[in-house]
Amino acid sequence: MVIWRSLRVIIIALLLGVLLLLALAEPALASVHTYHEQPGQTTYRSRQSLRDQNDLAWQATVFKRYTPEGVQGVYLRVVGFPGQGTVDRQGNLAVQTGTSAQWLAPPQVDPQTTQVLPDNVAQYDVEAVLSQLQRPIPLTLEVPLAQASPARLVVAPYVVAEWLQIYTMTATTEPE
Repeated sequence: MVIWRSLRVIIIALLLGVLLLLALAEPALASVHTYHEQPGQTTYRSRQSLRDQNDLAWQATVFKRYTPEGVQGVYLRVVGFPGQGTVDRQGNLAVQTGTSAQWLAPPQVDPQTTQVLPDNVAQYDVEAVLSQLQRPIPLTLEVPLAQASPARLVVAPYVVAEWLQIYTMTATTEPE
């Protein structure tokens, strides 16, 4: 009888401890940001760090910009650290799922980018790719490199969820 009481007290204490931890836990911070760049121009952006097959870090930024004329597109900009390779900006970005689904995203610079991108930076139109994704699933991106095999970047489902959130946002939507 004493053992059962002690066991019950321990279980209740554990449950209260778990509830307390849940109540005090910090909420996850989304990395979708809104930028009001000038009157009538808003950009939604998600920036993440991804690793390639050689464990090199790449910065992947998906963004969507609205101007008074409407949406300018949905783009993915990938940035490798200087000196780690030259991106082949004429090649398509291959996007693959774990199944047979595969897409090619053409290289395209958004209308606001007036300067030439450095050798370690490429930008792609990913609107068609995101329009075909039904839910956040893991993706593999193959970034074409000049004089080397493509860099293969693995994209986690939570990152794809942010990208899909940006894809579905409208000019008046604010991220949650």
